[in-house]
Amino acid sequence: MNKSSHNKLVSFIWSIADDCLRDVYVRGKYRDVILPMIVLRRLDALLEPTKEAVLKELAFQRDEAGFTEWDESGLREASGYVFYNTSTWTLQKLKDTATNSQQILQANFEDYLNGFSPNVKEIIEKFKLRNQIRHMANKDVLLDVLEKFTSSNINLTPFEKLDPEGRKLPALSNLGMGYVFEELIRKFNEENNEEAGEHFTPREVIDLMTHIIFDPIKDNLPPVMTIYDPACGSGGMLTESQNFIKDEKGLIKAMGDVYLFGKEINDETYAICKSDMMIKGNNPENIKVGSTLSTDQFAGQTFDFMLSNPPYGKSWSSEQKYIKDGKDVIDPRFQIKLNNYWNVEEDADAIPRSSDGQLLFLMEMVSKMKSLQQSAAGTRIASVHNGSSLFTGDAGSGESNIRRYIIENDWLEAVVQLPNNLFYNTGITTYIWLLSNNKPTHRKGKVQLIDAGQLYRRLRKNLGNKNCEFTPKHITKIVETYTKMSVAEKEGNHEIAAKVFDNTDFGYYKATIERPKRLKAQFTAERIETLRFDRVLQEPMQYAFETFGEDVYTGINKHQKEIIEWCEKNELNLSSTNKKKLIKIDTWQKHLRLVNSAKALQNVFGDKLYDNFNEFRKEVDDEIKAQKLNISASDKKAILNAVSWYCADAEKVIKKIEKLSGDKLSKLLKHLDCKKEDLADFGYFGKIQNVTLSAVERSLKKDEYIVYETESDIRDTENVPLKDNIHSYFLREVKPHVNEAWINLNATKIGYEISFNKYFYKHKPLRNIEEVTKDIIDLETKSDGLIAEILNIV
Repeated sequence: MNKSSHNKLVSFIWSIADDCLRDVYVRGKYRDVILPMIVLRRLDALLEPTKEAVLKELAFQRDEAGFTEWDESGLREASGYVFYNTSTWTLQKLKDTATNSQQILQANFEDYLNGFSPNVKEIIEKFKLRNQIRHMANKDVLLDVLEKFTSSNINLTPFEKLDPEGRKLPALSNLGMGYVFEELIRKFNEENNEEAGEHFTPREVIDLMTHIIFDPIKDNLPPVMTIYDPACGSGGMLTESQNFIKDEKGLIKAMGDVYLFGKEINDETYAICKSDMMIKGNNPENIKVGSTLSTDQFAGQTFDFMLSNPPYGKSWSSEQKYIKDGKDVIDPRFQIKLNNYWNVEEDADAIPRSSDGQLLFLMEMVSKMKSLQQSAAGTRIASVHNGSSLFTGDAGSGESNIRRYIIENDWLEAVVQLPNNLFYNTGITTYIWLLSNNKPTHRKGKVQLIDAGQLYRRLRKNLGNKNCEFTPKHITKIVETYTKMSVAEKEGNHEIAAKVFDNTDFGYYKATIERPKRLKAQFTAERIETLRFDRVLQEPMQYAFETFGEDVYTGINKHQKEIIEWCEKNELNLSSTNKKKLIKIDTWQKHLRLVNSAKALQNVFGDKLYDNFNEFRKEVDDEIKAQKLNISASDKKAILNAVSWYCADAEKVIKKIEKLSGDKLSKLLKHLDCKKEDLADFGYFGKIQNVTLSAVERSLKKDEYIVYETESDIRDTENVPLKDNIHSYFLREVKPHVNEAWINLNATKIGYEISFNKYFYKHKPLRNIEEVTKDIIDLETKSDGLIAEILNIV
């Protein structure tokens, strides 16, 4: 269908809404009638020619064969489709025989709907069409709507037909239906300020995806092909893929059968998709309704090709309970294993943040790839994403781990950047990811990035956010660049650029750089008082103590109601666990014990200020032993934390002194992949490696090394390319600036990201001062001295 025919059809359908529904529905609700009626008329028109044959088959089964339940195969054979209608009515007959009684028309219409096969009845239920029929009958507009949809001036079938004047009315294909659906939804939502297009991909993007997917293996297609879309919308991507590989006039002529599979969460788009599957002779049972992420309705199945444009920037928090149980991933589609820095395989988090689940759809497709044992061709995937899938998420995050899992398995062949404003519902930059588990030899270990962001033609009129499109030449250029694995530099504003990278170019180590804890310590009344309250419950505990005094230590239960009411009044929103903890005597007794223990120690140490926490800690330990104070290890730790604080000029806090020699030293050096003199770079400080030595450091023996406590507040990380060495990077980029720092290799994480800006950005140098000055002078001349006058320059 060309643009002119498309616009005429949309205008005609819109006129139905405007003429018949204006005072019956608000504009945002027109879709509740128009969309199901389009689908219904589409199915009805196809069944009209075989209506008599179906009724004849029905009569045979009922009267001659004596069936009490209809044989669906016979009825389908009679209709010529995988659906049928056993009522005597058609939409045309309903209109032709209608009287002024809307009640009779409603009853006949419902009888007509009841005659459909179960697969169509499901579509009717998804659209809630019966409710709309009753509502239109009550408002006396049902016949008006019926007359419009049975008009011979529109063609909603996938076949050409003639209008009353003998002119051709073009066929309405599945993709054409998608375009009509898209345009109508946009119009319907104008009043409600809602967005359309969440389910629809422009024709030229589908065309590009099908070329990239099928062209490279056009001479080696499987004899039977399965195609899957986990977010299939109205099914355009599926049916266009089928059309592409079955087109007898095209370059690809698939000899075998093509089976389509899909899943869609939106009832309306699912109904449209399923109806078109039935019309085209595909098995409608292969299209499922519901959330792809919540339930795996194709569990155990694998597919030859997968194409999808999943929703991006959309929350999936309501579906998390089906995927995760606490921190455990319970859905095998999203369970992966990755090697840590030490090359030990372990379970990895492959769950992206709850605000954006697009990468889960990619993992759904990855989980359904055919192994090379199942199919020599493997599986090819094309999926549209926004930029966040490329770079959102730090090393070790779900997003980064998914990228890593795909790239390290060598499945990512290419990523194509598309122009902005190519889609209807978003102006942001989008990308096509191309995956294959059967890369040709020259692509193994490589990823091609193609920047087609400037390759477009402007539209004369915007369609929503869409203001540009690909032409066939653009698509050919992109496909050629991909197929030949070309490297190209942009030479103009509307050119293509492409680069090829090693898989490891996208990976990096997130190395943790530690620095020693330096603490001062002093017993003061203010610091001791902080021990009276739990850190998490400080505000309500402080209120309770100030209000009820010492009574909180023996009779806190008496004040429970008032304390909880105060918390709610002040919107503290405590969890049930913290509420119980707050009013528990044991909690208050514990913190009273801490305060009393700290005061007992203060009586000994006074307010003496310590610059060396190591000495302070030892003296506290000695005093506890000498006085036989009943202070547990956990209480002592809480007290020491309360009376100490970080200070850059304090002495470093020693965690332990470790003896390293012989086999133990050899194993450590091998583990760290370093020499003995490099141990300080990994947190083991020997006597020879210190310039300024404390008393403890001077007392070190030959094979003894100090391990310092780390200060989390000044901990840092460095992203080191996988092709670099962490230690070399540390010596080059960190140690010259922070000599006391060291690398914590055990905390190292591996991340992957793909940054198009980094790879394709070209710096444009600033214009020289002479050119800028000349322009200013020229402007001044043209303004006839106005600038000088404004600036008060003589």
